[in-house]
Amino acid sequence: MRIAIVNDMKMAVEALRRTITSFPGYEVAWIAENGMDAIKSCAADVPDLILMDIIMPHMDGVEATRQIMANSPCAILVVTASVDQNAPLVFQAMGAGALDVVSTPILGNEEKGPGREELLKKIKTISRLLEANRRVHPFKGKLSTKARISENWLIAIGASTGGPAAIANIISKFPANLAASVVIIQHVDQSFAAGLAQWLGQQSVLPVKLAEEGDEIEQGRILVAGTNDHLVLKEDWTLGYKKEPVATPYRPSVDIFFESMVHNWPGHSIAVLLTGMGRDGAEGLLRLRNDGVFTLAQNAETCAVYGMPKAAAELNAAVGILPADDIAKVIMSHMGSIKKRNPS
Repeated sequence: MRIAIVNDMKMAVEALRRTITSFPGYEVAWIAENGMDAIKSCAADVPDLILMDIIMPHMDGVEATRQIMANSPCAILVVTASVDQNAPLVFQAMGAGALDVVSTPILGNEEKGPGREELLKKIKTISRLLEANRRVHPFKGKLSTKARISENWLIAIGASTGGPAAIANIISKFPANLAASVVIIQHVDQSFAAGLAQWLGQQSVLPVKLAEEGDEIEQGRILVAGTNDHLVLKEDWTLGYKKEPVATPYRPSVDIFFESMVHNWPGHSIAVLLTGMGRDGAEGLLRLRNDGVFTLAQNAETCAVYGMPKAAAELNAAVGILPADDIAKVIMSHMGSIKKRNPS
C-alpha cells in the first residue's frame, strides 16, 4: 500500500514515516509540507492513501482535501495533533471527502505507543475497504443481486428523548432524489409510532411510512420502526421484527438494528446516533465504525438529553460529532465524495 504524508512538522512526518514503514507491505509514496504541494504531488502520482494534516501554511488540509477529491480523488485520512481542538476543521475535511480522523503518533513512541496502533488500525480498515472496492467496481459483466445492492446506500438514524425534532431537522434537508434508503429507530411506544411517521412525513419531501415485515431497502423513502419489538435487517436485506432480547429496556433498540447492519448489509451505509437518555446505540455504532461505516453523533449543545451520543463519544464510536443542523449536510457531502471516487 502506497501512503503519502502531508504535514509541515518534521517530527510528525518522521513519526508517520516510521509507523508506515514498520508494517510489511506499506511504503511512503511521497511527502508534502502543505496543501498546495499535496495537490501538485497527487496530480502527478495518486497514492492509495493520504495522511492529511489540518493546520498547515499556504493551504490547510480542508481545502487540500476538497481540491484533491475534485481532481485526483483518493482515500484521505486526517491526522492531527489534537482532534478535539481542531474539530470544526476536521468535520469540514470529512465533509469534503476525508474518510476518518486519527491523532498524530508521537516521535520516539511509535514502536509501542497507542498513537501508532490507532493509526495502523485506521490504515488497515481503509486498506480492506479499498481492496473490497477494487474487487467490485472494475467488473463490467452481469452483476449478481448482492453485487447490485452493494451499490445502494442505507442511512440508519437512532434516537430517543428529544429525537423527533432532531430527526425532522435532518430529514427535512434531504432532497427528493436522495439515492439512499433511510431507516429510523426512535424509542417510542407502538401506539404512537404511526403518528410519528405521519408527522415526520410532513417535514420531508421523501415519503415516510412505518417499517413492515418484509419491506425492502429502496432508495428515496424513509422507514420508521413501528412496534415494541426490535427492528432488524435480515440476511435477505429486507426488514423484520424480533422480540429478543426481551430484557433490554430499549424497545425498539438502536443497538439491535445497528448490529443487524454489521452482519447483513453489503452496501454503503451511514449511521447516526441522536439525542437520548441511556447508552442504546453506542456499542452498535462502534461496531459499525470498526466495520468501516461512516458514523455520526449529535453534539451535547444541540441534544435535549446528552446520553446516547455521549456514550458513543466515550467509546470513540463516531467519526464526527456535530450539531443537528449540520448532520444532513455532512451526510450528503460524504455520499458525494464516495460517488466521486467510485463513479458508476
